[in-house]
Amino acid sequence: MSTGPLIVLVGPMGSGKSTVGALLAERLGVAYRDTDADIVAAEGREVSDIFVEDGEPRFRELERAAVRAAVAEHTGVLALGGGAVLDDGTRALLTGLPVVYLSMDVEEAVRRVGLGAARPLLAINPRRQWRELMEARRHLYTEVARVVVATDERTPEEVAEAVLDALELKDE
Repeated sequence: MSTGPLIVLVGPMGSGKSTVGALLAERLGVAYRDTDADIVAAEGREVSDIFVEDGEPRFRELERAAVRAAVAEHTGVLALGGGAVLDDGTRALLTGLPVVYLSMDVEEAVRRVGLGAARPLLAINPRRQWRELMEARRHLYTEVARVVVATDERTPEEVAEAVLDALELKDE
């Protein structure tokens, strides 16, 4: 068996990394892991609380460590937080791995997450902030990705199937 994750999902908040990741893991008979969930479990508080109480730099530090550990230990499907690709070291860690960028446009983001206050980086003027985040991150998602799968107007099952097809992974 190869080392490292079987599939790594990256993309913006609300792109379906958690839902699609769990479906992929089930289809492939492997474990699913989410680095944001790892951080929440280790810290005993939600990501939004870490942002508010400790600031984004502290969260990014925790995120870097969580991604490093997950890439080293996990052999199933791995989902990274939306901003994980901002770190040069994280992008370097992803080199050569089967990374899939789950993309979506702003209208799809509005439908899925409502771009509400539960997302700490989108608390004020969420549509504009989402667009600005994507302008800053899209090229990084594309840089690390082996394939890009558009999620707009697709069900999680359709996205999972597209990921399997794109990576030429067939469930048994």
